[in-house]
Amino acid sequence: MGGAISLLAVNFIVAQIFVVAFLIVAAKSRSGQPAIWIAACFAVASLSAVFEAVLPFSPFPRLFAIGAFACVLGGFSLLRVGLGQFYQVPVQPAVLFAFFVGSVIVDLLIYELPRGTLQHAFFYQMPFFVIQAWCASTILRSRRQSYADRILLSLLALSAAYYLVKIYAAMAAGAGRTAADYLTSPFALISQALGAMLIVGTGLAMLGVMVKEIIDDVRASSEIDALSGLYNRRGLMDRLAPLLERRGAENPGALILTDLDHFKQVNDSYGHHAGDEVIRRFSRLLRDLMPSRAVAGRLGGEEFAVFLPLTSLSEARVLAHGIRAAMASMQLDGLPETATVTASFGVAAVVTNEPLELAMQRADKALYAAKAAGRNRVECAATPEHVVKPAVPHWVGRS
Repeated sequence: MGGAISLLAVNFIVAQIFVVAFLIVAAKSRSGQPAIWIAACFAVASLSAVFEAVLPFSPFPRLFAIGAFACVLGGFSLLRVGLGQFYQVPVQPAVLFAFFVGSVIVDLLIYELPRGTLQHAFFYQMPFFVIQAWCASTILRSRRQSYADRILLSLLALSAAYYLVKIYAAMAAGAGRTAADYLTSPFALISQALGAMLIVGTGLAMLGVMVKEIIDDVRASSEIDALSGLYNRRGLMDRLAPLLERRGAENPGALILTDLDHFKQVNDSYGHHAGDEVIRRFSRLLRDLMPSRAVAGRLGGEEFAVFLPLTSLSEARVLAHGIRAAMASMQLDGLPETATVTASFGVAAVVTNEPLELAMQRADKALYAAKAAGRNRVECAATPEHVVKPAVPHWVGRS
């Protein structure tokens, strides 16, 4: 009994560590609610160790045996809720509750059956198999394919299989004649040892999935310009790299550089708050008008870039004209009704195998030409016949 009690204590302590860990994740992650459900899962499931430890000494063994069963199954049910929220595959509460209550009733009905028999082992272990398989199916249905998700899926599937194996193990190793005999049976040591390993593995995998999300959020926030909501320069370049790697041979895409006209005068005349509002509205206009496959970013100040994959120069020019006309007719908060803010555009086709820096330089020259020609214009860069890699990229914004 001493070995089984020790393993129960270890499992209880490990579960409490995971409770604290997931509560910390809940405070740091946008997936706070799912993390709280999973923390509750470990907290509730760990109570089964208390019930099992007290059971041999209690005058009411049936109560503690059913309590231990209910705590483990209840914890797994909370896990299904948390995973459902995290992977956006929600469970119907009524169905989950009916499954839980029905399983506890079945456990109560089989309590008097001889232990170590197929009938008792099957009906006792099957609810645990079902709920673990249900949790694993949540990840499958979400279609998330990161390594962390696959590892968690594998461990949940392994846990489900473990409860099937326990049906045979309870018969082969012996689970004691009564619930009170469980801790003195060989099966208790096997069950608690393997259970501890699966608890640690699954808990670490779930932590890994959620910590990965926190890291991804931090990375995404570092690549987003806070004022415009578009990618900043680094975020834009990171997103363009894979697009350029798989661009088509005949029509790689087009690049639009745009710069707000006389933006310094807006700040000087109406204040930086009005200038910030202009940046936000123009950014929103870009998101509303550009195709879904396009990528836009704020390069700095009042200069923006839009990359249009698999788009011809003429199509990009039409889009630039549409954005220009919409901006010129927009009424902006913080500015008088008679005040307008316009933008100039430089458009360049991206040539096959052309470095992005070269396309940037050509679009920038076209933007300069639009500024020089009076602003509130769209100019297109000539497409080069031969691609020559530039030595040093050089493109800056203008007012």
